[in-house]
Order: sequence, then C-alpha cells, then structure tokens
Amino acid sequence: MSDEKNFKELSQGKRTSIVGEFLEFLKHNKKWWLLPIILILLGLGLLVLLSSSALAPFIYPLF
Repeated sequence: MSDEKNFKELSQGKRTSIVGEFLEFLKHNKKWWLLPIILILLGLGLLVLLSSSALAPFIYPLF
C-alpha cells in the first residue's frame, strides 16, 4: 500500500524539463565530459538549420 501512496505523491509533483533532467543525469553519474559534446552538436545543428534560411549569407562570412 505504501508503494501506491508513494507513486501517487510522486505523480503529483512538479515535472522537470529535458534540460533539467539532463543536468541532473550529468551530476548524478558524473559524466561532465558529455556536456561539451552535446553543446557542439547542438551548435552544429543550429548552424545547419540557419544555413537553409535567409540568414545564410550572414553566417558564411564567419568561416
């Protein structure tokens, strides 16, 4: 019975965002070396998305 009560209490709690959950994962598992890799991949993905937009002529001179 206490498991069911605990489950109900946890389900009523505040939900964490993806970023918060990922940071909690990094802190708990001590995998801080993943953070630069994820940031670089997100940056490259943003660059690919922006290269197909009207901002492309302004991005290319940066390289």
